Amino acid sequence: MSIKLPKITVWRVIFAVILACGLYATYLRVMYGLGGATNLSDKFPWGLWIAFDVMCGVGLAAGGFTLVAMVHIFNIEKYRPILRPAILTAFLGYTLVVVGLLYDLGRPDRLWHPLVMWNPHSVMFEVAWCVTLYTTVLFLEFVPVVFEKFGLHKPLEWIHRISVPLMILGVLLSTLHQSSLGSLFLIVPEKLYPLWYSPILPLLFYISSIAVGLAMTIFESWHSSRAFGRALELPLLMSMGRVLAVVLSVYLWIRFLDLSHRHAFALLAQNRIETWLFALEIALMAVPMVLLYQARIRRRPGALYACAVMVVFGFIANRLNVGTTGLEAGSGTHYIPKWSEIAVTLSIVAVGFATFRMIAQYFPIFEVEEHHSAGPEMEETEADSVAVG
Repeated sequence: MSIKLPKITVWRVIFAVILACGLYATYLRVMYGLGGATNLSDKFPWGLWIAFDVMCGVGLAAGGFTLVAMVHIFNIEKYRPILRPAILTAFLGYTLVVVGLLYDLGRPDRLWHPLVMWNPHSVMFEVAWCVTLYTTVLFLEFVPVVFEKFGLHKPLEWIHRISVPLMILGVLLSTLHQSSLGSLFLIVPEKLYPLWYSPILPLLFYISSIAVGLAMTIFESWHSSRAFGRALELPLLMSMGRVLAVVLSVYLWIRFLDLSHRHAFALLAQNRIETWLFALEIALMAVPMVLLYQARIRRRPGALYACAVMVVFGFIANRLNVGTTGLEAGSGTHYIPKWSEIAVTLSIVAVGFATFRMIAQYFPIFEVEEHHSAGPEMEETEADSVAVG
């Protein structure tokens, strides 16, 4: 019997190179510690692995709690066909966030300490507990897919009995730690540049996580339709695009209102790298907001996808600005990630994409497609009614 080798493609070669670099960077991290694998220092202890792997990773996985809330709490059943992919994305995202923490912690073998050594006055303690519990909840939300695959009907019945309180608990936990990530920076008002420091950072982090959760759902649906030859759930994504425009409007309105209240607008007149990075971040949010209010943009899958990508990059820019750019300006130091930091981050992202594809290929992640004969006008009307409702 001949063994069929996988076809060599450009993307598979890139994936292999990224993994090889990541494995070597992991070796450097294990053998030589943070000093040998990063450019972190006592003056700048949080770098790429916190700003991207954790802060961005947790936010980019927010589609899970956003869709769960819409379907199970607000009872908007039309979004159910894209619920499972969002839960899988969230579960993989949080799992990889934990992996990223193993790299960033000086003593990764003590990752379990917050679970038994309680410090209820610490924001990091609350984040650690919420992330741990929510990752467990996401596993329980995803495990019915495994039971269905292998025909395990009895465990499936058990998990369905607790599904409603499980979903509510998941939304609550995610709400807590999405905002608490912003609370981590409330203790450094003198060190974080005023364009990003705000006493309402927890609120801004929470609203932006909802926005990027919706954008990631559009992003994932578009790529899944192309990778697996599925029809794109365009009516659902159109309505989601309209909701995304509203959430972005609320976020930007609160953001600029806060800047005005803190008299920070004068900083935008200064020719500094912080000013330009702030402008980039806002543009990546404002442009898709304006575009998504237009029905003709929402009807075009390519334009809808492009808007989602801009929102994702705008979110990433915000978290990197808060976690690195803003702290650089306040601490008086300069930080450029070492190649090994970048290699680990790219490896984690690549493993996430590959794992999603593998699970989606062999497990019932996507519901059986139904073919509708509704035209674009009717679809847009239905989508708008969902968004308004």
